[in-house]
Amino acid sequence: MGFGSVLKKRLIACLDVRDGKLAKSVKFVDTRDIGDPVEKARQYYEDGLDELVLYDITASSDNRSILLDVVERVAREIFIPFSVGGGIRSVDDATRLRMAGAEKVNVNTAAVKDPNLIAECARAIGNQSTILSMDVRRVEATESIPSGYEIVINGGRTPTGIDALEWAKRGEELGAGELVVNSIDADGTKEGYELRLTRMLADAVSIPVIASGGAGKPEHLYDVLTEGRADAALVASMVHFGEYTCRGLKEYLHNRGIEMRMRY
Repeated sequence: MGFGSVLKKRLIACLDVRDGKLAKSVKFVDTRDIGDPVEKARQYYEDGLDELVLYDITASSDNRSILLDVVERVAREIFIPFSVGGGIRSVDDATRLRMAGAEKVNVNTAAVKDPNLIAECARAIGNQSTILSMDVRRVEATESIPSGYEIVINGGRTPTGIDALEWAKRGEELGAGELVVNSIDADGTKEGYELRLTRMLADAVSIPVIASGGAGKPEHLYDVLTEGRADAALVASMVHFGEYTCRGLKEYLHNRGIEMRMRY
């Protein structure tokens, strides 16, 4: 599948930011503030993290632009790939984020509303910098949603009736260079990634798939990078609350035979 057979697997930490503060939710609700995103970004970078994702989680639902000052402050602290999402509605938005220090831009809600945004961003900033982020909820399979997984927008608030499998394939066709697959059902539960969903999408596209939602212990990362066929595992709660370190997780995966980018 995809590039996973030739590229090393990646550990990615996700910073959900609300009003400039690091936040965490369970299944996209019960959100609470848990710290300073800039401080966490520096800590994770120094601890060997491969890549960082920052989401402004209320930018779309509040109908406003992303907080550029937070992006700039984080970018000054880290020297690894840095991806940013939330409230990106145009190529101008994407370009401003790139100028603020983001290497990659995640489009989500606005891309569902106007799929041409994916193609426009890919032309303007490159496929490798244009990431399609998908918020997915498990539903009963129907004629319009045959995979049993539906795309949800506006921070998990609005169902769309769009089949996640078809949207993933369309995103690749339009020029997305990677997919971030956020399982709303698994989000914050620490019970493991949605392996069936991740594997289904990874088998359907040739671009890297990043699994998001549900990581609670190192075995979950191993499972999604092997059985789930993901190219990268995204973590949040596991490292935010100090239960695990980025370096410790990478060493665990490395010791279990997964090719990781070890940085000392």
